[in-house]
Amino acid sequence: MAKSTLQFIILFVILVLVQVIFSKIMLFNVATPIIFIYLLMRLPIGLSLTWLFTIAFFSGLSIDVFNNTQGMNALACLLIAAVRSKVFFTFVTRDDDSNIIVPSCKSIGTGNYLKYAGTITFVYCFLIFFIQAFTFHNVMLTVARIVCSFALSLILIYGIDSLMTTRREKR
Repeated sequence: MAKSTLQFIILFVILVLVQVIFSKIMLFNVATPIIFIYLLMRLPIGLSLTWLFTIAFFSGLSIDVFNNTQGMNALACLLIAAVRSKVFFTFVTRDDDSNIIVPSCKSIGTGNYLKYAGTITFVYCFLIFFIQAFTFHNVMLTVARIVCSFALSLILIYGIDSLMTTRREKR
């Protein structure tokens, strides 16, 4: 338990630091890589809502502090924390061991994981870019940012998950 907690803390610090750097990157003025939400996707499904919302709030708030975005990331993180288990059980059947599952490609299958991660990533991208735009003036640019950032982020999250999978999970 202590080992996995320490791993999540280290993952949190690394993802937040990398996200602060990635937040300054905008490919072709439409695509921003968003990878720090991988931590929220990776948390065990049976984690209590109190801990889940606390972790989600502080991960979003840490990005807000570094990027001066006044709570937009915290709001989006809290929303994806609220819908995370519903999205997970939409794509994965319930069984007795489903509460201890740490979602990954190896534990739930690549197809189910991509659906799960894709839905969570799309919800986050949709929220954060519409909150940032806060207007319907230039909808096509906002939609392009959502779609391109979603695609880039999903590719990066899949790559990170492939690197993070342990031997025990691969069995």
